[in-house]
Amino acid sequence: MAAEDVYAYALSSNQAWAGYKGHQNPDFFPKLATGQSPEILWIGCSDSRCPETTILGMQPGDVFVHRNIANIVSPTDINTSSVIEYAVAHLKVKHVVLCGHSSCGGAAAALGDARVGGVLDTWLTPLKAVRNANREELAALGDKARSVRIAELNVAAGVQVLMANAVIQDAVAERGLEVHGVFFDIGSGRVRDLGLGTGKAGLKGVNGGASAPDVVRGKHAMLVFRNGSEGAAMQAR
Repeated sequence: MAAEDVYAYALSSNQAWAGYKGHQNPDFFPKLATGQSPEILWIGCSDSRCPETTILGMQPGDVFVHRNIANIVSPTDINTSSVIEYAVAHLKVKHVVLCGHSSCGGAAAALGDARVGGVLDTWLTPLKAVRNANREELAALGDKARSVRIAELNVAAGVQVLMANAVIQDAVAERGLEVHGVFFDIGSGRVRDLGLGTGKAGLKGVNGGASAPDVVRGKHAMLVFRNGSEGAAMQAR
């Protein structure tokens, strides 16, 4: 399909989608236009195969989103920091989810020694640092497993940055904000909890101890965050 045809198809598809949603629920768009109250901040990769709202089975208005190349969380990146501050301090999200994924081009680039070129090499510096810090472990793995492992380690490094963020620390202490690290397997469509963040760090918020599963309800499904090793699960409604 030619480039102009893809664009025309996208606009046509939007018209069909908007018409279907409006017919299915006449109040959907008017209600959406009154404001947003998402319960999840999702920080993910810009990869076109990782559309967070779609893979979570949720709807517009359910997830506040920040995406960049290789889902890198840098404490000096004002873009990421501003999204975190707005989502946590103003929208009062209940969950911050950092998601890595399989077949990540950024991870592949970080594993190699060749330069990508331009600003991308600068952007991928934190991921290359992750590679260097775990060189022996990564070298012992096959190519596919190595690509997955560096993506997981990248999420772990990003979660550490999130846990050191002052806005997040305040929200964890004051209202029990939860931070999660997850991995999306493109080949299966499944999201896997990595056991990172508040649950494993023991930061339970003001009440302390174990708590009941937290449920984020979408229009057609709900995402259940469980304590401990059980991770997260999707349940259809």
